[in-house]
Amino acid sequence: MLPRAGDGQPEKKPPKPKRYRLAQMRALLLLAFCSLLRGQAPYDLLLKGGHVIDAKNNIDGIRDVAVKDHKIAAVSPSIPVTEAAKIVDAKGLYVTPGLVDIHVHVYAGTGAKGSYAGDLSLYPDGFTLRGGVTTVADAGSSGWRNFPDFKDRVINRSTTRILAFLNIVGNGMGGGRIEQDMNDMDAKATADRARENAGVIVGIKTAHFSGPEWTPVERAVEAGTAASLPVMVDFGTFRPERPYQDLVLKKLRPGDISTHMYLDAVPMLDQSQKLLPYLAEARKRGVIFDVGHGGGSLLFRQAVPAVQQGWTPDSISTDLHVGSMNAGMKDMLNVMSKFLNMGQSLQAVIAESTWRPAREIKQDALGNLSVGSPADIAVLRLESGHFGFVDSYGAKMSGTRKLDCELTVKNGLVVYDLNGISREDWKKLGPNYKARGANTWDGTLNSTVRGRK
Repeated sequence: MLPRAGDGQPEKKPPKPKRYRLAQMRALLLLAFCSLLRGQAPYDLLLKGGHVIDAKNNIDGIRDVAVKDHKIAAVSPSIPVTEAAKIVDAKGLYVTPGLVDIHVHVYAGTGAKGSYAGDLSLYPDGFTLRGGVTTVADAGSSGWRNFPDFKDRVINRSTTRILAFLNIVGNGMGGGRIEQDMNDMDAKATADRARENAGVIVGIKTAHFSGPEWTPVERAVEAGTAASLPVMVDFGTFRPERPYQDLVLKKLRPGDISTHMYLDAVPMLDQSQKLLPYLAEARKRGVIFDVGHGGGSLLFRQAVPAVQQGWTPDSISTDLHVGSMNAGMKDMLNVMSKFLNMGQSLQAVIAESTWRPAREIKQDALGNLSVGSPADIAVLRLESGHFGFVDSYGAKMSGTRKLDCELTVKNGLVVYDLNGISREDWKKLGPNYKARGANTWDGTLNSTVRGRK
């Protein structure tokens, strides 16, 4: 006797028609084939349909960007999605090279109180990747004596690419008398250390000097000449014995960098708010002017009239440290947004935060999306609304545009993803999903998570 419904045994269902089973089999084979194709895809990661801005290659339009083996593999109007293992929909977003911030202080963890070679510095990864910054240059926190410690403990252990300007003071930015010690300003030892670490040390720095002498600048230039590197100058205390005009018109070489360009002490505007002509003369002879916002070095009353008269940055940088990160400066995108609202174009601001600073420190492989370059990419959203921005003296400027970071890729790996645009919805993954990612594109899941069973 056959069981009936309700007898506690399942009711037998009639077999599916043969054509249905064949269609189902074809669908499964197609899925398996697509998975196989994905596994053998020529690209590891594809950013699809974003607005690419790449100053080096004069790209300003909708493009797809493909990554393979940690390098930029293709930039094209259309790359098929079947050719990539991971696809990120970048429509409505801006895709740029990873941002390059050439003025930060990240020699943290030494325990030195009140010192940029210690407590005033920050470990970078918590402040860079979430803002689209993939490369920084530490601006002189260490000198030739303590650079090996900086390299071992911070540079070699960070996801952020850290380069460095080496301080002309052997003990670096130790604060107080340490930075005023002209006996520790050894041009030969500084140049030797820079040559030993070519490709990591990208310049020489002098900063915070309060005396009337030109000695720090002259020895920094001597070291820079010997090591074939640019010099960055934070002029410290402005003194009549060493006028700023002489610094940029006589002392610095073409390619050397004057940072803190909108600092209050920089002679910039005359009494009628007109730009002083010596600045254009200095730029014409090849001196580079960098923002270096920091905790005290960008004032709207200097920057706004200057920018409106065409005195715009060669490079945008943050001067990131513990005194600036929560004050007027905040982060790289905040500084970039200020210049957008002062009247610069998005294209100019991106160039001043990517290709131009990379070129200033002779790192031509960075700051661009050229095929073969390291796959450092920032995916940015340009927001419209009502926003407020604060300068180093606490004055507010209202604005209508603001940049946010959606995704950061460093060396071809996703290292920051604000809204999960590189991820799959959990509802589609089934009830027992586990950590998902691939070594070819995912840098956000650490080895502990990946190794869990």
